[in-house]
Amino acid sequence: MAHKTDLSDAEAEALREGRFLDDYLLFLLASVSAAASEGFHAIVRDRGLKVPEWRVLASLYDSDGQMITRLAALVMMEQSRLTRIVERMDERGLVTRRDDKADRRRVRVYLTAKGKAVAHEMVAEARDHEARLLSLLPAGQARQLKSLLLKLHGRIGAVGPEWPSEKPGVKAQSPRRVV
Repeated sequence: MAHKTDLSDAEAEALREGRFLDDYLLFLLASVSAAASEGFHAIVRDRGLKVPEWRVLASLYDSDGQMITRLAALVMMEQSRLTRIVERMDERGLVTRRDDKADRRRVRVYLTAKGKAVAHEMVAEARDHEARLLSLLPAGQARQLKSLLLKLHGRIGAVGPEWPSEKPGVKAQSPRRVV
């Protein structure tokens, strides 16, 4: 008796040929991200920064004065780890922490003048790196790729924290911004 599967014809064919990962979306996204990030992360390290510090700078570059809780979500990091990173960045003069005016129990993180200069330089490097990466595709496909990724990211985020788990009571992580 034949069993119904949830696999598409292409997925079934890939499994038969032992190439499941070659066509698996999450693997493809992770592989492309790792390969594309490697060169830029080397630039980040050459500038004396760690990748999580770059993410903090990039997040504050567009939206200075974030609360630690929001910043942790933006940089995809546990709040306790981010707090230690922000403390080190504060000691290096890249950021400053200030009490929130509306609620003194909350702390906001701001770029210093030095942090703004470093962030400005690094954002320019990131844009250049992205342009070189996207130049590997025809312009229309590059725009379409970004558009589709943004659309997928938005739709996953709109579904909420239960997605994509199919198991009752199991909550999956919601997507976060990666820089």
